[in-house]
Amino acid sequence: MSDAHTSQVAESVARDEIEHASSSSRRREQWKGKARQWTSVVLQHFKRHAANGIVCSVAYFDPGNWSVDLQAGSEFGYKLLFMVLLSGIMAVVFQSMATRLGVVTGLDLATHCRMLLYNRTKHPRLCRWLVLYPLYAISEIAIISTDLAELLGSATALVLLFPALPLWAGVLITASDVFIILAVSDPTRGKPVRFFELLIAALVLAVFVSLAIVIAQVSPDWKDAFEGFLPSKTLFKPRAIYTSIGIIGATVMPHGLFLGSSLATQDRVHMKNNEAFDSQETLVLPPLTKPRRTRLFSRQSLRAAFQSFKMNDNDASSTKDGEVTHFSWTNNSLDFVRTHLTHGIVDVVMSLMGFAVVINALILIIASAVFFSGSDGQGTDAPADLFEAHTLIRQRVGTAAAVLFALALLFAGESAGITATLAGQVVSEGFIRWHISPLIRRTITRLLGLIPSMLVAVIVGRDGLNTLLVASQVILSFVLPFVAFPLVWITSSSRFMRVKRDCSSDASDSQDGEELPEYIDYSNGKIVMVLGYVIWVAVLVANAYVLVSLAMGQDG
Repeated sequence: MSDAHTSQVAESVARDEIEHASSSSRRREQWKGKARQWTSVVLQHFKRHAANGIVCSVAYFDPGNWSVDLQAGSEFGYKLLFMVLLSGIMAVVFQSMATRLGVVTGLDLATHCRMLLYNRTKHPRLCRWLVLYPLYAISEIAIISTDLAELLGSATALVLLFPALPLWAGVLITASDVFIILAVSDPTRGKPVRFFELLIAALVLAVFVSLAIVIAQVSPDWKDAFEGFLPSKTLFKPRAIYTSIGIIGATVMPHGLFLGSSLATQDRVHMKNNEAFDSQETLVLPPLTKPRRTRLFSRQSLRAAFQSFKMNDNDASSTKDGEVTHFSWTNNSLDFVRTHLTHGIVDVVMSLMGFAVVINALILIIASAVFFSGSDGQGTDAPADLFEAHTLIRQRVGTAAAVLFALALLFAGESAGITATLAGQVVSEGFIRWHISPLIRRTITRLLGLIPSMLVAVIVGRDGLNTLLVASQVILSFVLPFVAFPLVWITSSSRFMRVKRDCSSDASDSQDGEELPEYIDYSNGKIVMVLGYVIWVAVLVANAYVLVSLAMGQDG
């Protein structure tokens, strides 16, 4: 009996060991399958979806940001790093909404504004001339102000690298080289241009690496730097409030919202040979938002330049006067939205928090380490401009660090200048349907920014440079509420952000024969909607503070 009992126990133990080994093997296989699945998703993201966020993030560390960050670090040390982080979060909220708008609706923000305001049922002409066209005008002013800052910032970098070069010559060189880059391709239409996106990504990476090397050489106080990301009493000082407003205005760029919503409309998975997304539920709007490309100096392109407001009466979704309305427009298909929305938002969040916020923080930390405390313990505690920062870095840290600082500024100005001129094309086509050769439109944007830049460079030179850079950021801060409100309002409305459910999703999503709603709502959740409006109100209050300060003759 004992031998039989021992044999049974041994067999039971053997079976348990076999089952345990089999269970462990199954779990290992499941974990391996999940790992392979997530690896495939990550690889697909970086192969197809990554880069749109990087292109948009360029707007958030342009030369205007450099001027404000240098001023903040040189006057208040690391204390205003909290504002850099806060403004980055604001940018993430708005830019994610812009991505959601483009992916779900297939239209950019400027086009939505026209569709809302051009043919109102009551007083349409009054609505156009009092709301639509003024909104377009201030959007163009914002883009011109942005491009002006990029021109002057890049020209400053060239002068820092080549001291014998006059500032006005640097402006001309900068204007021409960005023009050549933009002539290579058209990233706002058809299939995403990976060459263009990789070029921008390379410039952003160059900025990041250059500043990281400079940071290593200036040896900041990292304990104080990390504490700077927490709120402090310094934020409530009068000059600190004024500078904090400047950080917000310089970081959350209006043109980035227009460009981000436009790039988000592109199909990054299924499109081949510039064909539209193959779905019966998607209504394509070819000539209204995606005009046929023409050669720069062809007869057709020159004729189109003068026929600025030509309508497309043959569009199936147009009204009798050639206009498209939200009632006749069909959003992208559910398959398209599911394929692109999560990837697009993740790309934007990673790019803004991983590059834009970090680069702005690095600039402020450099200014604090060199100016506020000084590498030798002798700080200046005074506002610093780009030329002073370069000179002091060269004197206290070394020539190599100063060269890297100038190169980072040049790369930032070049990449931001490209995106600003692209945003000008999106704005003009969306608001007033001005369909001309993309290259001609970009040339106009560049010339509008070139004229005041040349005047500043020739008449006042370096002395007026910082003043104009700061003024351009103030203008952007005033424009932002006008652009942000329609973005938050449209993306928070299920009327505009719903997607029709297709048959395949019905089969996979339904349970126990439950009837599913015809549409899926992709509008902002309540928390995101409230956060968007809170940020909008905060920017309004900040602008009111600036206006009151200027009216009282204060400069912060």
